[in-house]
Amino acid sequence: MDIFKFGGASVKDADGVKNLANIVRDYKKGNLLIVISAMGKITDKLEKLTQAFLTQSDEAHAIFDEIKHFHFNIIDELFQGKANPVYDDVANTFVEIDWLIEDEPDNNPDYIYDQIVSIGEVVSTKIVAAWLNETGNKALWADARNYIQTDNTYREGKVDWAKTNQIIQKDLLPLLTDNIIVTQGFIGGTSENYTTTLGREGSDYSAAIFASCLDAAALTIWKDVPGVLNADPKWFDETEKIAQLSYHDAIELTYYGATVIHPKTIKPLQNKGIPLFVRSFIQPEGSGTAITKDNNPLPIPSFIFKVNQALISIFPKDYSFIIEENLSNIFELFHTHRIKINTMLNSAISFSVSVDDHPTQIEKLIKDLSQEFTVKYNKGLELVTIRYYNQQTIDRVTVDKDILLEVKSRHTCQMVMKNKTT
Repeated sequence: MDIFKFGGASVKDADGVKNLANIVRDYKKGNLLIVISAMGKITDKLEKLTQAFLTQSDEAHAIFDEIKHFHFNIIDELFQGKANPVYDDVANTFVEIDWLIEDEPDNNPDYIYDQIVSIGEVVSTKIVAAWLNETGNKALWADARNYIQTDNTYREGKVDWAKTNQIIQKDLLPLLTDNIIVTQGFIGGTSENYTTTLGREGSDYSAAIFASCLDAAALTIWKDVPGVLNADPKWFDETEKIAQLSYHDAIELTYYGATVIHPKTIKPLQNKGIPLFVRSFIQPEGSGTAITKDNNPLPIPSFIFKVNQALISIFPKDYSFIIEENLSNIFELFHTHRIKINTMLNSAISFSVSVDDHPTQIEKLIKDLSQEFTVKYNKGLELVTIRYYNQQTIDRVTVDKDILLEVKSRHTCQMVMKNKTT
């Protein structure tokens, strides 16, 4: 049994859906479960719709109409006007949003977010399943919310692994014998049958959950790149594909911000020894990158860039030491405000961190921190992480930069930087 995961870029239009069907058609190994994201940039549009609804903006219905037209245009292009149940199926799915936005928002905004944004995955998988059946691939649509069980932490549902594993083994596994299963990434369900999401870009994680619970032979993530590259092509003109990667290095790279794989993806696979392949849906014949338990170091340095960073420096007001008790209070506040630390450095009387710059959240965090500490704050920065660094690689990325914070370990160097002022 194999798990395939296709992201939004792979199904951004009718040609993408057709290409997916061709890849599935050429799969000859055994049982197959496919996890699919929302189409193209639809998650962004659904987030915009959610915000418009929460603020009661007049734009809400126009945004929703645009989302509906986008999907029905793809269906029209695929089926060329032929009658197919997918038209009614998708229309009925969109009714769930219609009902919700007709009323005023009267619930937790994160709950509302999950109920609206999750529809992107539901609709995309209905369209793909219909096309697979139309082209002779026997497919069965399955609702991931019935299998991936979470708590009520909306926008970042925590998976109940014992319950999820039991349901998948009991109810989903038998369905794979005669069908290709098409299901959703990113979404789960609570014990009260409410929809949750697993965190932005969480479809990779969903695929890993299914792979782990089904004891799959492998998970393949289909991307628009030939495999895992040693740098994002947005930042480097010349990049190299990494043919083989250890679980350890993959976890390190995703933790530091490499976007090719979701950070939570590796652990469920590592626990079961399931290999992960990253391959190109543009050139499916390519070998891609294999991520396995083999613990060989990377043959080349890898670079990870995170922009829009804020550097927060925290000092005790009485110039006492930063000790365990201070750090405990500081970390508790970061946790309360749901702000992830990307890198950190502490000295005797200061503690500095780099975080993604979410102005509203950071404002509230700094207000709370300022009750006990003196806080300084810089924004508009970038964080560069080099895995398997040397001085030459550091020099390569620090041209015309001022380094505000630098942290080095045996294999990893992280620098928070800004452009030099003239």
